[in-house]
Amino acid sequence: MPHPHPHPLRRSLLALVAAAALPLAAAAQDHWPSKPIRIVVPYPAGGSTDQLARAIQNSLGETLGQPVVIDNKAGAGGTLGTDAVAKAAPDGYTFVFGNSGPNALAGLIRKLPYDSLKDLRPLSTVAIVPMILAVPAEAPYKTLKDFVAHARMLGAALNFGSVGVGSISHLTGEHFNEMAGLKMQHIPYNGGAPMVTAFAGGQLHAAFVTGLDGASMLQAGRIRYLSVGTPKRTEVLPGVPAIAEDVPGFKSVAWFGVLAPKGLPDDIAAKMHAAIVKAVALPEVRKLFADRNVEARSSTPQELEKLIRDEIAQWGPVVSKADIKS
Repeated sequence: MPHPHPHPLRRSLLALVAAAALPLAAAAQDHWPSKPIRIVVPYPAGGSTDQLARAIQNSLGETLGQPVVIDNKAGAGGTLGTDAVAKAAPDGYTFVFGNSGPNALAGLIRKLPYDSLKDLRPLSTVAIVPMILAVPAEAPYKTLKDFVAHARMLGAALNFGSVGVGSISHLTGEHFNEMAGLKMQHIPYNGGAPMVTAFAGGQLHAAFVTGLDGASMLQAGRIRYLSVGTPKRTEVLPGVPAIAEDVPGFKSVAWFGVLAPKGLPDDIAAKMHAAIVKAVALPEVRKLFADRNVEARSSTPQELEKLIRDEIAQWGPVVSKADIKS
């Protein structure tokens, strides 16, 4: 006659089988992170994006209890590395250190293999960065008024550099051309570090740079900052006038931040967000940023998403008017 209740040993075996049948993803999630985390920087080593990512790398690793590895995957104006993350497994082990270019602007210029708002999950900003009009230190113009007068005289013989077609440094230059009535010729480079090398080598008359790209050349006395793209003068660049003082209504400010593949589970997103906020608040990170004319600023995921939407609205008309294609 069969026993009315399963044998205790059989009950234990059944429980083990049931536990083994739990979804592996859920089990892995509970112990996240259990291996190194990769943050893709979609630009070459040494540029603005790379410098900011490395500034928070160690703190993230300490908070999360696993190494954080920076993976420079440059190409196509930052869209190559961004696309790799958009298509990566949303398991919490691959993130992208994004910025305005591949996450808001590039899609205005060409068809991308990903949709910034549909394929990526914004987590937090890390920095807000004014775009700065920089010129060689030996340039004859000392003010923005002088520069504009000189540029009108030279027309397309005067050039400006950018970190790539469709980058915010490119669009800022085209926007400035349009609003100031200029015809400066655009020279694109593949990232901030190559552009700075060209600038230092005397190949550029001007460039819209971040404080990170310009810091070493400014300290070495190779370049001068003429004006800043914030609507008014900013504390991160004391004494530098705003472009809007001479070109009313002009504004150009970039952001840098962390995004994940879209399906990232909420609990992992919350842990990563908290780690980013903690890193950005560190005094040594804030000082490093301030020394490079950058404002350290974390955000909610919703604030970063709104920033991306606002940028698409701001820069769409600039792309159309300047007929920017890549």
